Amino acid sequence: MEKPFILHMLTPMAQMSPFDVNMACDAGYNVVVPYTNVELAQVAALTQDAIFSRGPTGAKRTGIFIGGRDSVLAADMFEAARKAMVPPFEVSVFVDPSGAFTTAAAMMACVERQLKKIHGTTLSGKNVSVFGGTGPVGAAAAVLAAQAGANVGLVAREDISRTQRAAAALSQRHAVTVGVLDATQQKARTAVLRKSDIVLATAKAGVCVLRKDDLKVAERLMVAADVNAVPPSGIDGVGVMDDGVALKAGSGRAMGIGALAIGNIKYQTEKGMFEIMLQAEKARYLDLRDALAAARKHVGIA
Repeated sequence: MEKPFILHMLTPMAQMSPFDVNMACDAGYNVVVPYTNVELAQVAALTQDAIFSRGPTGAKRTGIFIGGRDSVLAADMFEAARKAMVPPFEVSVFVDPSGAFTTAAAMMACVERQLKKIHGTTLSGKNVSVFGGTGPVGAAAAVLAAQAGANVGLVAREDISRTQRAAAALSQRHAVTVGVLDATQQKARTAVLRKSDIVLATAKAGVCVLRKDDLKVAERLMVAADVNAVPPSGIDGVGVMDDGVALKAGSGRAMGIGALAIGNIKYQTEKGMFEIMLQAEKARYLDLRDALAAARKHVGIA
């Protein structure tokens, strides 16, 4: 009898995300075990309990998922699990705090698809403005855009010092350049939008960060993507199902991408990441970069 596929799901939160549990089960794991309130110092011991109890063969049918809400802590837990492996006792590990990595990857893959399909170009050299960039999805999207060669700025709508700290932390941790765009006053906000080629709306659900009057001054805008599925939309005029729908903006050539269009790719990406672990002959360590590679395949631009 073959050993079952077991997934150990670690989170520092009081509960594991039901979304992530569902994804793991839909992907094919037979047994899914959540571990809550997990501290960073506990990750190594939990990992070694998982790898040594089934032998090298059983390790191929064992996986670890790192969740939570804090992207930095999740990344540290991911590295702690990796360092705790003792080959050939080694299992696959996938990190996706708050689903932020797979959501950001899906968002950027959808943006790249529209840039290629409609505008015949890439992210390289484009000005990307991230509204809500201090949150986990916006931060991850900013990193991916910067890694693709874009000029990326987190937009400060209220607290510029908080945005500056977030941008500095991302730049240092990921060895990229992420700047700060001051939009605390209307004049400065207008200046930001006039220079933006890509706008990403990743603020809290139900918060509109760009209104129709804002879009009128967006003279260079090519793509606007919004992950907010809760009314009102994060970008006025972008419907939740939009996937490359013309958006009224000053440029006259902007395409809108809505939350459910992004969510469809996010779903496929997260499920696909679990499937990669299930099918792997050797241990795989799946992070933000792997999520983008998977999302690009799902949108047909790999």
